[in-house]
Amino acid sequence: MREHLVREEQVFREHYFHARDGLRLYGRCYGSEVIGGGKPPIVCLPGLTRNSRDFHRLAAFLASPDGGAYPVVTLDYRGRGQSERDSDKSRYTIAVEAVDVVAACAHFGISKATFIGTSRGGLILHYLIASAPALIGRVVLNDIGPVIEIEGLLRIRDYLNAPARPSSWADAPDLLQRLHGPDFARLGPQDWREMADAIYRDVGGVPMADFDPAIAAQLRGLTSEAVLPSLWPQFDAFADTPIMVIRGEHSRLLSAATVQEMARRHSGLIAITAPGQGHAPLLHVDGLKDEIAAFIQS
Repeated sequence: MREHLVREEQVFREHYFHARDGLRLYGRCYGSEVIGGGKPPIVCLPGLTRNSRDFHRLAAFLASPDGGAYPVVTLDYRGRGQSERDSDKSRYTIAVEAVDVVAACAHFGISKATFIGTSRGGLILHYLIASAPALIGRVVLNDIGPVIEIEGLLRIRDYLNAPARPSSWADAPDLLQRLHGPDFARLGPQDWREMADAIYRDVGGVPMADFDPAIAAQLRGLTSEAVLPSLWPQFDAFADTPIMVIRGEHSRLLSAATVQEMARRHSGLIAITAPGQGHAPLLHVDGLKDEIAAFIQS
């Protein structure tokens, strides 16, 4: 069982609500339930197969007096975490998930927010800046930008579709460290335990990946010859939006060259490197949470 893992502090309220197509979705609210009562809300969007638990430590900090006492919402996309799995697997797309984010904002009464988007979450923000620009106040892009490096995407394909699975909760952190340790030398034993708690759900005492396998299956046909479209026109639409980009030092998905070009196109962009981390950085370690809080407060 998972008793040995770090328990989440119950500093959030759980919410269930519905997407426009009726699918049941899940989110958490940290801090004040009163959106629009003073402090601007923060909405956290996870990566491809990840969920709201990824942001627990960061969200709890930002909702605390030390972090600025913001209302913070973290979301599970359809097919991930506690959101319902979609019977139509073709709806696991950025466009559909962006519409779900709009539905989530309506549920929480959010008309404008700071968005923190990790990987897939940042791609959703590139979509929202065109489809729902009024929602976006500030943006933190966590290891994602307008250009995705194929090497990084192939690595994601491989580990999401690999046969290796933890046999027990005791084995889960060690497995994750074996898979990702070279890119995440900065992380300690507690970080790996918390990562396991975020990635896996308990099924009869055994950790299982907490997402619909159809999401990972979408990447199986990807090859090194694939041509990935860039999102520079969408990124340029952030011209008047305060932006911070965080790149993992060992990231294979977001290149330093892309970050440099983002800074050239957006003169106010704040670029941060997460030392000793790869794709995608944990945002509560090594002072990153303080950098994010300072950016939101600026």
